[in-house]
Amino acid sequence: MKYSEIQKLAKNMGINTYQMKKHAVILAIQRAENNIECFGTVRVEYCQELSCLWREDCVSLNKSNQSNWS
Repeated sequence: MKYSEIQKLAKNMGINTYQMKKHAVILAIQRAENNIECFGTVRVEYCQELSCLWREDCVSLNKSNQSNWS
C-alpha cells in the first residue's frame, strides 16, 4: 500500500503522522485498532492473518530484512 494511502487511513483515525515513517504509521494504526502491533516483526513467519491489510508489505519487508542479515 502506498504511504499516502496509509497516511490517509491514519488521519481518518486521528493519528498524527508528522515525521513518521511508514513502519511507524502502520504500527500506530494497529495500536489504535487494538490489534497486535506486529508489522515488520518475526511474527510474519507464522502469521495466519491472510486478510491482513498490511500482509503484502509485511512479508516483503521481512524478506528484504532476511537478505540483509545473510
